[in-house]
Amino acid sequence: MMAGPTRAVHNLYLTDIDQACPFYTDVLGFDIGMEAGFMTTFVAGTNRSAQISIFTADPSGFKPQYSIDVGDVAAVDAVHERAVAAGHAIVYPLIDESWGVRRFFVRDPAGALANILAHRNAED
Repeated sequence: MMAGPTRAVHNLYLTDIDQACPFYTDVLGFDIGMEAGFMTTFVAGTNRSAQISIFTADPSGFKPQYSIDVGDVAAVDAVHERAVAAGHAIVYPLIDESWGVRRFFVRDPAGALANILAHRNAED
Protein backbone atom coordinates (compact mmCIF):
# COMPACT_ATOMS: atom_id res chain seq x y z
CA MET A 1 0.00 0.00 0.00
CA MET A 2 1.43 3.39 -0.99
CA ALA A 3 1.57 6.29 1.44
CA GLY A 4 -0.74 9.19 0.69
CA PRO A 5 -0.08 12.92 0.61
CA THR A 6 1.08 14.64 3.77
CA ARG A 7 -0.82 17.85 2.97
CA ALA A 8 -2.86 19.58 0.28
CA VAL A 9 -2.73 23.36 -0.15
CA HIS A 10 -4.94 25.62 -2.26
CA ASN A 11 -2.95 28.20 -4.26
CA LEU A 12 -4.25 31.72 -4.91
CA TYR A 13 -2.60 34.36 -7.11
CA LEU A 14 -2.60 38.04 -6.12
CA THR A 15 -0.54 41.02 -7.19
CA ASP A 16 0.23 42.18 -3.62
CA ILE A 17 0.83 39.60 -0.87
CA ASP A 18 1.55 42.33 1.70
CA GLN A 19 -1.88 43.82 1.15
CA ALA A 20 -3.56 40.42 1.56
CA CYS A 21 -1.53 39.34 4.60
CA PRO A 22 -3.66 41.12 7.26
CA PHE A 23 -6.81 39.39 6.00
CA TYR A 24 -5.30 35.93 6.49
CA THR A 25 -3.53 36.72 9.77
CA ASP A 26 -5.64 39.35 11.55
CA VAL A 27 -9.10 38.43 10.27
CA LEU A 28 -8.88 34.65 9.76
CA GLY A 29 -6.22 33.93 12.39
CA PHE A 30 -3.65 32.11 10.23
CA ASP A 31 0.08 32.25 11.03
CA ILE A 32 2.73 32.74 8.37
CA GLY A 33 4.30 29.32 7.86
CA MET A 34 6.67 30.10 4.99
CA GLU A 35 7.72 33.06 2.88
CA ALA A 36 9.71 32.75 -0.32
CA GLY A 37 9.46 36.22 -1.91
CA PHE A 38 7.05 35.15 -4.64
CA MET A 39 4.76 33.29 -2.21
CA THR A 40 3.57 33.10 1.37
CA THR A 41 1.96 30.07 2.99
CA PHE A 42 -0.47 30.66 5.83
CA VAL A 43 -1.07 27.89 8.38
CA ALA A 44 -3.74 27.45 11.03
CA GLY A 45 -1.69 27.38 14.23
CA THR A 46 -0.91 23.84 15.30
CA ASN A 47 -3.24 22.39 12.64
CA ARG A 48 -0.54 22.21 9.96
CA SER A 49 -2.95 20.52 7.53
CA ALA A 50 -5.06 23.71 7.21
CA GLN A 51 -3.05 25.91 4.87
CA ILE A 52 -3.40 28.31 1.96
CA SER A 53 -0.63 29.70 -0.24
CA ILE A 54 -0.70 33.14 -1.83
CA PHE A 55 1.52 33.70 -4.88
CA THR A 56 2.38 36.78 -6.87
CA ALA A 57 3.68 34.39 -9.53
CA ASP A 58 5.23 30.95 -9.70
CA PRO A 59 8.84 31.04 -10.96
CA SER A 60 7.88 28.35 -13.48
CA GLY A 61 5.58 30.78 -15.29
CA PHE A 62 2.61 28.46 -14.65
CA LYS A 63 -0.15 28.89 -12.06
CA PRO A 64 -0.93 25.56 -10.38
CA GLN A 65 -4.30 25.69 -8.60
CA TYR A 66 -3.20 23.43 -5.76
CA SER A 67 -0.13 21.80 -4.27
CA ILE A 68 0.15 18.26 -2.94
CA ASP A 69 3.08 17.50 -0.64
CA VAL A 70 3.79 13.77 -0.91
CA GLY A 71 6.30 13.65 1.94
CA ASP A 72 9.70 12.95 0.39
CA VAL A 73 11.57 13.12 -2.90
CA ALA A 74 11.27 9.36 -3.55
CA ALA A 75 7.50 9.75 -3.35
CA VAL A 76 7.60 12.67 -5.83
CA ASP A 77 9.53 10.45 -8.24
CA ALA A 78 7.05 7.60 -7.75
CA VAL A 79 4.01 9.84 -8.32
CA HIS A 80 5.67 11.28 -11.41
CA GLU A 81 6.31 7.77 -12.73
CA ARG A 82 2.68 6.74 -12.12
CA ALA A 83 1.31 9.94 -13.72
CA VAL A 84 3.44 9.43 -16.84
CA ALA A 85 2.49 5.74 -17.06
CA ALA A 86 -1.20 6.66 -16.77
CA GLY A 87 -0.86 9.19 -19.60
CA HIS A 88 -1.48 12.38 -17.61
CA ALA A 89 -0.06 15.59 -19.09
CA ILE A 90 3.14 16.64 -17.34
CA VAL A 91 3.11 20.42 -17.79
CA TYR A 92 6.28 21.26 -15.84
CA PRO A 93 9.07 18.67 -15.65
CA LEU A 94 10.34 16.91 -12.55
CA ILE A 95 12.93 19.31 -11.13
CA ASP A 96 14.87 20.21 -7.98
CA GLU A 97 14.11 23.90 -7.32
CA SER A 98 16.64 26.26 -5.76
CA TRP A 99 14.37 26.94 -2.74
CA GLY A 100 14.49 23.33 -1.56
CA VAL A 101 11.66 21.41 -3.18
CA ARG A 102 11.50 18.66 -5.78
CA ARG A 103 8.36 19.01 -7.87
CA PHE A 104 6.49 18.70 -11.13
CA PHE A 105 3.14 19.93 -12.45
CA VAL A 106 0.51 17.56 -13.81
CA ARG A 107 -2.96 18.19 -15.27
CA ASP A 108 -5.64 16.40 -13.25
CA PRO A 109 -8.71 14.85 -14.93
CA ALA A 110 -10.72 18.06 -14.33
CA GLY A 111 -8.06 20.11 -16.14
CA ALA A 112 -6.67 21.76 -13.00
CA LEU A 113 -2.92 22.10 -12.66
CA ALA A 114 -1.45 20.25 -9.65
CA ASN A 115 1.96 21.02 -8.15
CA ILE A 116 3.27 17.69 -6.78
CA LEU A 117 6.16 18.29 -4.40
CA ALA A 118 8.27 17.36 -1.41
CA HIS A 119 10.77 19.42 0.54
CA ARG A 120 14.30 18.13 0.11
CA ASN A 121 16.49 17.44 3.11
CA ALA A 122 20.27 17.30 3.45
CA GLU A 123 20.40 13.63 2.35
CA ASP A 124 18.55 14.27 -0.96
